[in-house]
Amino acid sequence: MDYREYTYSAGKIPGGFFKREGRPSEREILTSRMIDRPLRPLFPESWRNETQIVAMVLSADSENDPDVIGITGASAAALFPICRSPTPVAAVRVGLVEGKLVANPTVAEQKTSLLNIVVVASEHAIVMVEAGAMEVSEDAGRGRAAIRPRPGQAHHRGDPRVA
Repeated sequence: MDYREYTYSAGKIPGGFFKREGRPSEREILTSRMIDRPLRPLFPESWRNETQIVAMVLSADSENDPDVIGITGASAAALFPICRSPTPVAAVRVGLVEGKLVANPTVAEQKTSLLNIVVVASEHAIVMVEAGAMEVSEDAGRGRAAIRPRPGQAHHRGDPRVA
């Protein structure tokens, strides 16, 4: 798994002494591992072919973090018949902003968020949970509060906005 955020995706062109992108940053390496971790067990044990999935951020705004959607994109790529991954997975980042759990918080909200949980799940089971937090109440830590979707964001299966 390889994840790269090129500077041109944010509209910046490297100049000066360094004209090209260098080696992956620490954040890109950790994101690659975060994408690889939930996908690897979904391949059959008999899978022996060398497989590489490359998640490249071609365009990004400075408001939303592209790393979590990389998991969903890599899962979609692994569904092709060549890889034979039997189960698609999707990921969501959950933050605790102003006492409310928020799905996919913006970068600004992540800076003030007391909780940072990435949940990767298939239709049938949770595949991976990665969490980090400041001091939060037990109720918030266990997710007893309801996750409130943003206006215009689909939030359940029966919603006609879900394709």
